[in-house]
Amino acid sequence: MKTEPLSVPDLDPRELLEREEGLDLVPKLPSPLIRSVLDQGRQMICWLPVAVGLGAVFYLVLPFEPSILSVVFGTLSMGLSGAACLRWGWQRLFPRLLGFALLAFAAGFGDLAFQAWIQPPMPVLPTHATVLTGRVQSLEILPPRNDDEDDGHRITLADAVFDTPVDAGMAPLRRTLHIRLRDDDDLLPEPGSTISLRAMLRPPPPPSWPGGRDLQREAWFSGLAGSGYALGPVSLSGAAVRASWIETLREAVAFRTAAVLPDQTAAIAATLLAGEAGGIDQQTREAFSASGLAHLLAVAGLHLGLVMAAVIVTLRCGLASIEYVALRWPCRQIAAVSGLLAGAGYVLLTGAHLPSMRALGMASLVTLAIVTGRRVLSMRSLSIVALLILLVSPVSVVDVSFQMSFAAVMGLIAGYGVLREPLMRLRGEGKWYRVVASYGAALTLTSLLAGLATLPVSMAHFGAFQPWFVLANLVAVPLAAVWIMPVGLLALVAMPFHAEAPFLKLMGVGIRIVQALAERVAAFPMAHQPVPAMPGWGLLFVMLGLCFLCLWKGRVSLVGLLPVAIGVASIWLVPKPDIFVSADAGLMAVRRPDVLLVGPHSGLERRTLEDWQQALALPVAPLPPDCLAGLCRISVEAQTVLLRPRDSSDGAILPDARQCDGVSLFISASPARKGCADVPSIDRFSVWRDGAYAVFAGRALTIVSDRSWRGNRLWVPPVGWHGMPNLPLAQSE
Repeated sequence: MKTEPLSVPDLDPRELLEREEGLDLVPKLPSPLIRSVLDQGRQMICWLPVAVGLGAVFYLVLPFEPSILSVVFGTLSMGLSGAACLRWGWQRLFPRLLGFALLAFAAGFGDLAFQAWIQPPMPVLPTHATVLTGRVQSLEILPPRNDDEDDGHRITLADAVFDTPVDAGMAPLRRTLHIRLRDDDDLLPEPGSTISLRAMLRPPPPPSWPGGRDLQREAWFSGLAGSGYALGPVSLSGAAVRASWIETLREAVAFRTAAVLPDQTAAIAATLLAGEAGGIDQQTREAFSASGLAHLLAVAGLHLGLVMAAVIVTLRCGLASIEYVALRWPCRQIAAVSGLLAGAGYVLLTGAHLPSMRALGMASLVTLAIVTGRRVLSMRSLSIVALLILLVSPVSVVDVSFQMSFAAVMGLIAGYGVLREPLMRLRGEGKWYRVVASYGAALTLTSLLAGLATLPVSMAHFGAFQPWFVLANLVAVPLAAVWIMPVGLLALVAMPFHAEAPFLKLMGVGIRIVQALAERVAAFPMAHQPVPAMPGWGLLFVMLGLCFLCLWKGRVSLVGLLPVAIGVASIWLVPKPDIFVSADAGLMAVRRPDVLLVGPHSGLERRTLEDWQQALALPVAPLPPDCLAGLCRISVEAQTVLLRPRDSSDGAILPDARQCDGVSLFISASPARKGCADVPSIDRFSVWRDGAYAVFAGRALTIVSDRSWRGNRLWVPPVGWHGMPNLPLAQSE
């Protein structure tokens, strides 16, 4: 039987409109809606990565881990339904859109489920100090812990083997380890070398509170087994394996930079030139974050654009100055391809992180359009890059760098698409003052558009509002464009000749100006205003609203402001936990209207306490003295809670009837042992089973555990589970 290939019919939009209006739809779609969809044209392709991302998000938010059979069945069902819509509804508008949406959703769901299942299991890490041997993948410079100490160093160790009787003869780990070296260790192992050291290890910690950042999920997909710190010096063990030349080059650039520039100036320069951001201390990060300049510390599209622009402008001007070359060679195409090659080299040198890879993909499409003489469609190019990234790594949809970078670029493309004509009118016939005014307006709009697009995403992930970002970027971005990055490129070119010192010093002057600007702006009133945590559904509303605002053509796109506003308002609309209990019951906190009352704790609970502060945006104060001494009664809304944040008897001494009278909940750092009859309790055994707890008080207490929040997922360890043994199990096991 002869078959005809499936082709896109060349239909007039009015004909499609008549077909849709002629359908007996229930409910019948209004004509303005159909016309609005038809007006999008090829812009509808930009929604494919959105559907893929929604499929990935749907897998991540499931309260249970679906079986392989159910994943295959669900993916095939959605995929076949989408194919059926395309096959039998190709001549209709909405069946065709539904078919593509179902196919993309199924691709995101099935792809992420497949990648989750193929990850190697979490190994059992030794609970005591142990000697381990492994291969160094990378060496990272860390900021000093105290002002009087030198910079620290952290290594990423692969193929690790534990020297313990239980693990004798084990195969090398399939996951990596992060080990912080001793500050007084003089031996800094090179990437590729095999080393031995004595260290304390710990697996990825669970969330600090139900709904908090899930480091176990991040470690599951990133291939990390755990982290730790060295207890003794590093010793070389065996012959060195040939290291990756790009990793060796990164380390060389970082160390050469640190030899010329001082302290944090060297750390920022190493970040810009080699992607080594570990040396930037917390104080510098906070100053750049409060001033809205944190994007300068993360190599992304801005840095790649500056590198490519410097190469393209230099090469284009050089070729144009030679008459023979200018008249006979395609100088524009040569400069564009050379700039792309330079940009690709810069991305590799700085670690090929997700934002820079996204920017490189965009630059590749733009370069291809220039070489072939085609018009560059930036939003469609961005959607193609996003689609490729999500197909390769669908878990990136919940990554902060992915969300921030794509939100910023979407805002810039959509904003300049609307404001292009006003900017052209401002430029006029090209008089010098009009040119200066147009460049100034473009620079202001760039900071404003990118900042406004990423502001709600930044509030969701970092819990802070920075209102002065436009002012800081007006000075910092031009400095980076005309001074810091071009001179840094000259330093890289001069390094093989050991002549980088003058360029690095000149680059350091520009960096210090930006540092001073960040510190000055960070001191402004309300420069870093903490905000409570945004719920997951609020962030989803924000991202969908931004997508509709930027991807939809026409005034209807302003409807996207509504979900963005709802997402931002969710920060203050959703109820906040009234009581926190850490995952080991070693730290408890009670929320008051203007302060977070915390119990006694050590430095081990510092990260947990910081997470609680960011979630509630409240300062910290100690619990009442009677709570610090032992048992105390705390009133929370209309409920009374009995707290025992410290117990020297390990639960042997039970509360009496007077202390339990009228109590709705008993929280104890030690075993509760049913100290208050018929009263629910949270104790050491509760957190051992279910992780951290959050308590919501009202007319009735609502108790939420981390296990009930995350569900039974691959990256959530079962009760009592410490990881897959490093030796093969017996058949009975």
